[in-house]
Amino acid sequence: MIDSKLREIYQKHCIDPLLKFSWIERIPPNKITFTALFFGLSSAISICLQYPFLALFFLILSGFFDILDGSVARYLNRATSKGAVLDITFDRIVESSIILSLYFVEPNTRALPCLFMLTSILICITTFLVVGIFAHNQSQKSFHYSPGLMERSEAFIFFSAMIIFPNLFYFLALLFTALVFITSFIHIQQFLSSSSC
Repeated sequence: MIDSKLREIYQKHCIDPLLKFSWIERIPPNKITFTALFFGLSSAISICLQYPFLALFFLILSGFFDILDGSVARYLNRATSKGAVLDITFDRIVESSIILSLYFVEPNTRALPCLFMLTSILICITTFLVVGIFAHNQSQKSFHYSPGLMERSEAFIFFSAMIIFPNLFYFLALLFTALVFITSFIHIQQFLSSSSC
């Protein structure tokens, strides 16, 4: 939801100014995608080592580079199917690694909430991709983008809160799970109610 509502503002003020620098043309978009993955995994490792603010810093960097890669690819007319595949795959790797690292902080008590979160993501990404196969793409992305309550920004906000406020982990994990399941339903509902499908 945040991605859909505020992406244009963030893009205009935080990403577009960077695209005007000449050095940006020398950076392959896929390298930026790998950079986002690197910082995402660094965040997960920092969580396991119980450095929450370092983990938060790396997570923010991962999100920033995750947005930058597609913007650079489109700006330089270098958007490819390979880049889209890497982007989606690395996003899921980062999210899964963050959840696993949150589990490893307290494996005896966090197992079930983490399992719920991973299950909800599995179902949500399935509905997202299946709808994307059959829906006509009208977005700037390389694939059909079906918005919902929980998009990447919301997920990162939840992860950040779980990292910084561990005493709220169980509540946040269950709320995260519920909202992701609702998003899955929204994907299906939007597709079935679309007159063009």
